[in-house]
Amino acid sequence: MIRLLVAAPASGHGKTVVTCALLSALRRRGLDPCAFKCGPDYIDPTFHRAVSGVECHNLDLYLCGAERVRELFARSVRGHGAAVCESAMGFYDGLGGITDAASAWRVACELDLPVLLTVRAKGAGLSLAAVIRGMREFRPDCRIVGVLLNDCAPTLCRTLSPALERETGLPVLGCLPRMPEAEIPSRHLGLYTAVEVGGLRERLQALSDALEANADLSRLFALCDGATPEVTPRPARTASDVRIAVARDEAFCFVYPETLEILEEHGAELVFFSPLRAPAPPDGIAGLYLPGGYPELYARGLSENVSMREGIADAVRGGMPTVAECGGFLYLGAALQDTEGVSRPMTGVLPGEGFPCGKSVRFGYGALSADTDSLLFRAGEAVHVHEFHHWDSTRPGDALRMEKPVGGRRWRCGFVGDTLYAAFPHLYFWGRPELARRFTDVARRYRKKGT
Repeated sequence: MIRLLVAAPASGHGKTVVTCALLSALRRRGLDPCAFKCGPDYIDPTFHRAVSGVECHNLDLYLCGAERVRELFARSVRGHGAAVCESAMGFYDGLGGITDAASAWRVACELDLPVLLTVRAKGAGLSLAAVIRGMREFRPDCRIVGVLLNDCAPTLCRTLSPALERETGLPVLGCLPRMPEAEIPSRHLGLYTAVEVGGLRERLQALSDALEANADLSRLFALCDGATPEVTPRPARTASDVRIAVARDEAFCFVYPETLEILEEHGAELVFFSPLRAPAPPDGIAGLYLPGGYPELYARGLSENVSMREGIADAVRGGMPTVAECGGFLYLGAALQDTEGVSRPMTGVLPGEGFPCGKSVRFGYGALSADTDSLLFRAGEAVHVHEFHHWDSTRPGDALRMEKPVGGRRWRCGFVGDTLYAAFPHLYFWGRPELARRFTDVARRYRKKGT
């Protein structure tokens, strides 16, 4: 099968548009490609999903380790003729930005993936050779098999390519011209999600046409042809016997598909609902999952749906097992300021008001640990998590300890109990399946208690 990783020297080189264009080209060839994203990003996978038509999975060595990454990749590529993975940040950027641990390069090495290096060519000529050569020689096993020039006129690509190939020893496989009509807009957490971009299909089609016309894709795919990884047998999944409601709409759109899969493997029947539009939580549920997203952008709608707010509050206060992370945590608070600074009442289960900071807050990976047992955590154990938000809370909680993997910065956060996890850090159940087991086990006890 065709397998490759799209990387770049840094963010801003167009990895997402190149990945989407490649996925579209592979679909045209009837190869039914699947897609992956290195690291914890939620937004780029929405574009991969829009192109490929199948779920995009995250490959994160910090959140789950090499063995689980290999297993997830092997399971996810089964039945597909191609797989394209998009790097995070710069190719070698790992923990803290000062190590290569958990970097996209490490992922490529673990999965034996050839790498296409995408380099934005605007404003440079032969100097690009220094960048490309540096990327190739920085690690002995760099995995890079070719270069694609992004934001580059075809005439410039033809002029530059011989010199770049001579200086770097790598083939320049073509270019993707600058296409303002196909650009994808951004906001405070990155790109808009795919469902919010008007004319997305037309934008992606234009990108794919441009790549087909200006790159030697046959040569690239030949360089990236390899064996399909073997699948490790999984234990038989538990029969679905407990219903867990999962918030899913524009306000709550950041959820790892692997987390949902692990919940299902442990017997959860997932019931999706919209806190923005539904009048109340679903009937017959024994658990509640409120993931991250953009509640600050939809604070007015969430606040005005009083029956839903009251239903959620009654469920959580009544002991329904609840996981609320980041945006879900803000929704459980007393109030949330919207983008205009207007304070909107939320569920009031927890104290505190969400407010904008104008920048990312406590961004990045961390190890989360607890002093006492609770719904998900056991005293003393550390769980790797990720945090990314531009809104903070006047009462972020103090039940858990958070520590950065590089630099040693520490702080306390969150609210926990026998039936509750509510905090800013995002959990990744694929990396710690016991979290899903604990959640579903408590949900079963809650259901039995109510019958």
